Amino acid sequence: MKNFYLPDAAGSKIVTVTKSGEAEAETIVLTEAVAVKETGPKETVAKFGEIYAFSPNFIALRENVPTKLTFWNLQPDDEHDFMLAAPDSRVLMHVKLAPLTKESWVFTFHEEGIFNFYCAVHQPEMNGQILVLPPAK
Repeated sequence: MKNFYLPDAAGSKIVTVTKSGEAEAETIVLTEAVAVKETGPKETVAKFGEIYAFSPNFIALRENVPTKLTFWNLQPDDEHDFMLAAPDSRVLMHVKLAPLTKESWVFTFHEEGIFNFYCAVHQPEMNGQILVLPPAK
């Protein structure tokens, strides 16, 4: 079983994801340390554990518009991942975000809707949504 993957043939009917290609727009998504053991606050970390977030955690795109999403993992010692789920909650892709790296993919959504994304390692707090709007008229 592959732990990390891009959309398969069925998933590509919903969203095409490539490592390169022309993009009409770009969004940079950062991994953000909200409360970690190195910088505290110690009471928060003691009660909830380390807390991370994606920033931004909401992205609006247009259907059939290739958009580059570039993920920056800013943490030197924490690995994250990015899981994209279809509106029916089926996982379409799962990729690793290694410490201190930048990874880019070009996404072209072929369906409107709300697509949730997650870092499976840091749940329930590290998540977000992509809203795919109809094509511009």
